[in-house]
Amino acid sequence: MTTWRKSSHSDETGGHCIELAALPHAIAIRDSKAPDSGRLTLTPHTFSALLAHLKSDDDQG
Repeated sequence: MTTWRKSSHSDETGGHCIELAALPHAIAIRDSKAPDSGRLTLTPHTFSALLAHLKSDDDQG
């Protein structure tokens, strides 16, 4: 069974909600408002690169 966790940055009003799940060799991402509509699966390395990119965008305004 996959355990999904909602992002701490998710909006309390129901917008911008993503959930993450740690799989044996990957990280899965899905929209919490539409959990059955699919998921994005990334390797841990690619997921780390995505986070670094998103954080650098936040730092630039």
